[in-house]
Amino acid sequence: MSRHKMVALSSRHLTPLALHLSFPSRLFLASSHSLPRRKIRSSSSIMSSAAKKVLVPVANGTEPLEATVTIDVLRRAGADVTVASVEKQLRVDAAHGIKILADSLISDCERSDFDLISLPGGMPGSTTLRDCKTLESIVRKQAAEGQPYAAICAAPAVALGSWGLLKGLKATCYPSFMEQLSSTASVVESRVQKDGKVVTSRGPGTTMEYAVSLIEILYGKEKADEVSGPLVLRSNHGDAYTFAELNPIQWTCGDIPKILVPIANGSEEMEAVIIIDVLRRAKAEVVVASVGEKLEIVASRNVKLVADVLLDDVINNSFDLIVLPGGLGGAQAFTESEKLVNLLKKQRESNKLYGAICASPALVLEPHGLLKGKKATAFPALCNKLSDPSEVENRVVVDGNLVTSRGPGTTMEFALVIVEKFFGREKALELGKAMIFVH
Repeated sequence: MSRHKMVALSSRHLTPLALHLSFPSRLFLASSHSLPRRKIRSSSSIMSSAAKKVLVPVANGTEPLEATVTIDVLRRAGADVTVASVEKQLRVDAAHGIKILADSLISDCERSDFDLISLPGGMPGSTTLRDCKTLESIVRKQAAEGQPYAAICAAPAVALGSWGLLKGLKATCYPSFMEQLSSTASVVESRVQKDGKVVTSRGPGTTMEYAVSLIEILYGKEKADEVSGPLVLRSNHGDAYTFAELNPIQWTCGDIPKILVPIANGSEEMEAVIIIDVLRRAKAEVVVASVGEKLEIVASRNVKLVADVLLDDVINNSFDLIVLPGGLGGAQAFTESEKLVNLLKKQRESNKLYGAICASPALVLEPHGLLKGKKATAFPALCNKLSDPSEVENRVVVDGNLVTSRGPGTTMEFALVIVEKFFGREKALELGKAMIFVH
């Protein structure tokens, strides 16, 4: 049987995919803006006077994917994003075992002006946002001054709607809150809904589209297109995900898959958080390990992540799967880590599962011989570093015990493919629908 016939038979979900782009743990997250904001603006050449100021409030139970993706994408556009805790302390316990360390308390933002305020969803995070009088006052002021504000998932209904800030506007939210929203807004089922300067969206699986739409509100469509290009977004939002599979094997594990996700300085935070979030939703045991000497790392968009353990702490442990997020700095740290590379080589030699996304297939797996005899894909600008680029057009490629993918905008598909290989297509689609990633 020819290779192409084998692909056709083993990839029953594979269809041609457009690469670009329609318009669109215990893990700690924090921005790099730990210095007083006034000092940052005066000392950093990056933060020009044209930088738009954005407030992203977070609370216990906030959906970390929605918060992190929004922060990451807006910072790619050059926005000055402040993450503010509405709790009594900077650290909040977000969903799925992920911890967020905010830049400031919401009380520190009371006298500040913002070009945009974006509320992430999640429960009970959205309820806590609603009940925070200081945040309500800030958002009411934003609305009264005709400045943009936005919310996603539960937050449009639970917070903005309860405050009466969607009256007379078209809005959307997470499906199970649509009835509640209908009493305070004109409901629509759009993945992202813009009405004037107010933006609402449905859930975790619509966050990329939502974040890019916020760039358009702040900076215009040209900037939104410029930022969205390298994200490798899907052009067919809502369709069932597809992937290419060669040399299919049954992925096996114990009762619960045990998965190692290494992180390092410069790792892409969106990719890391999405992978961790989705796999924990699927009830996999995910261990986040820092490749450096400290648990805390500074990710590619200056979000700080603190791993569960150091890599040294789990170097002798057995994992069903080791999966690497991308990010240029993170991939460079991975490829320079003799311990991690040896762990990956042992994983391959034992016919166990391993994977990588974005820069990591080209900068980590390829130079260490971990793609020998394998088909893979990678971030578009780095595909020329792969010795065999024959499958790079695919957004996710599975070759036996190896899974690879292209970039931030393919991470949800990448994670769902892992879920499918462990738990089956039905489970993965059920999870994708619950996250509003697929219809």
